[in-house]
Amino acid sequence: MASRRVSSLLSRSSSLFSLRGKDSFMNRGTRRYSNLAASLEDTITPPVKVQHTQLLINGKFVDSASGKTFPTLDPRTGEVIAQVSEGDVEDVNRAVVAARKAFDEGPWPRMTAYERSKILFRFADLIEKHNDEIAALETWDNGKPYEQSAKIEVPMLARVFRYYAGWADKIHGMTVPGDGSHHVQTLHEPIGVAGQIIPWNFPLLMLSWKLGPALACGNTVVLKTAEQTPLSALLVGRLLHEAGLPEGVVNIVSGFGPTAGAAIASHMDIDKVAFTGSTDVGKIILELASKSNLKAVTLELGGKSPFIVCEDADVDQAVELAHFALFFNQGQCCCAGSRTFVHERVYDEFVEKAKARAMNRVVGDPFKSGIEQGPQVDSEQFKKILKYIRHGVDSGATLQAGGDRLGSKGYYIQPTVFSDVKDDMLIAKDEIFGPVQTILKFKDLDEVIARANNSRYGLAAGVFTQNLDTANRLMRALRVGSVWINCFDVFDATIPFGGYKMSGIGREKGIYSLNNYLQVKAVVTAIKNPAWL
Repeated sequence: MASRRVSSLLSRSSSLFSLRGKDSFMNRGTRRYSNLAASLEDTITPPVKVQHTQLLINGKFVDSASGKTFPTLDPRTGEVIAQVSEGDVEDVNRAVVAARKAFDEGPWPRMTAYERSKILFRFADLIEKHNDEIAALETWDNGKPYEQSAKIEVPMLARVFRYYAGWADKIHGMTVPGDGSHHVQTLHEPIGVAGQIIPWNFPLLMLSWKLGPALACGNTVVLKTAEQTPLSALLVGRLLHEAGLPEGVVNIVSGFGPTAGAAIASHMDIDKVAFTGSTDVGKIILELASKSNLKAVTLELGGKSPFIVCEDADVDQAVELAHFALFFNQGQCCCAGSRTFVHERVYDEFVEKAKARAMNRVVGDPFKSGIEQGPQVDSEQFKKILKYIRHGVDSGATLQAGGDRLGSKGYYIQPTVFSDVKDDMLIAKDEIFGPVQTILKFKDLDEVIARANNSRYGLAAGVFTQNLDTANRLMRALRVGSVWINCFDVFDATIPFGGYKMSGIGREKGIYSLNNYLQVKAVVTAIKNPAWL
C-alpha cells in the first residue's frame, strides 16, 4: 500500500489535522467539547444494508447448530445493528470438517499456484468494486471514521491480497548439496487446516494479514471473527466465493472467545492457529494449542509502545506525529505510541502544544465528513478507558485535556492528555487501548533507552529526531519488532510486523509471514554413478 501509507495520508496539511486559532486553550476546548456533545445526539443513517448474519461454512451461509444468535451493536448509540448467528463448539467442528475435506480432497491445494493467484487477484478486484459498501459496514460495526475505512483500510485490504496473490506461484523449495551420493531437495508444503482468530480493532486488515499468506500457500482456513465486529468479514467471505474460491477453503464462524475461540485453539484436526489480541488471551491460546495436538502458533499481542521525541526535534511536527501515533483509530491500536517520552529541553513546549492539539481533535459521528475520532468499540472498552483515566488522576499525573465521556449516548471519550507521568503509574505500564496520551520527561539517551525497554511488551517504537547517529543508536537499542523513524504506523503489505517479549510470536505481512503457513520437507534420493555432485 505504498501509495496509501497511513502516516503520510493522515499527516497531510488539512483543516482536519492542523492546529486551529489562537484563542484561550481552555475556553476553546470547553466550547468545542460542549458543541461536540450536542452534535453526537444526531446520528447519520449508514449507507449500507446488512446482508449476511449467518455463519459461512463449506461455501454456504448457515444458521448456528444451536440456533442461538447474539446482537452486534452500533457504538455510536449502543443500539442493535443485527442479530448474528452465534457459533459454538459444534459449529467449529462443522467448519473444520469442511476445511479438512477441502484440503485433503478438494482442488485448492492441487490447482496450480498460478490458478490460486488468479482467484486472489479477482477477489482484490471485487474488494475495490465494493469499497464503499465494505467501508460503511466496517464503520457501522466498529465506530472508526468512514473516511479512514474507505480511503485507507479497504484499499489496504485489496493491496494485501494482491501482494499475496503475487507470492502464490513464487513459493518453492531448494536443491541442497549433500556430502555423499545423494540428490537432496526441500519441498515447501502447505501446513493444512489453519485456525485464525481476529480482533475487533482492525477486523478486515487482520483478516487480510492472516488469510492472504494462508491461501497463497495452499491452506484451508477456519476463521473466527471478534464478537464485537462480525459483519464485514461475512460480506468479504461472500466476495471470496464470487471470485471463484472452492467450497470449504475459507469458513467464517462468528462467536465468542471462551467457546468458539477455545474450540479452534484446542481442536485436534487444526494444524496451525494464528491469533491477534491481548497478551492474556494469547497465553490461553498457546496453552490450549500445546495441550491438544501441539499445533503451530503465531501470536500478535499487546503493546505499550514508546514514542521518543529527542531534543533536536521540530516540536510542531513532533506533536502532530505523536498525536497521530496515539489517537489514530480512537487509540485502539496494539502498537499505539502510548508512552510519549519527550526530552526535558522541549518538554514544556511539547505539553502545551499536545494538549492544544488534543482539544482541537474532531470527535463525532464517524459517518460525518471531517471526523477524526469516533466512539470506542463497546461499553466494556469505554468503561475500561475511563477507569484508567481515573487511575491517572488518582496517581498524581496532571490531566491536561479531556478526561471524561462525550455526549449522553454511545461510547465517545474526550481526547485525553496526561503530563508529569511516572514510569510506575498504571497509565504508563498497562495497555489502555484508548485516546489517552501519557507524556513522560527524559534527560538523555541512556536513560530513555532503559526506560523504554523496561516493559513486558516489545511491539513497536517511534523515534523523532533529525540526528542520524541518534536514530541509528535507538533503532538498534530498542527491544521491539518495529521502529518507525520520523513516521508512524507505516503498514505496507511488504513490511513484517510482530513483537518481542510478551507482544507475540512470529511475524505477519511480508515474506516472513509465508513461513507461518508452510512445512519444510527434506527429500533425499540415493543416486548411482553420478556425473557430478
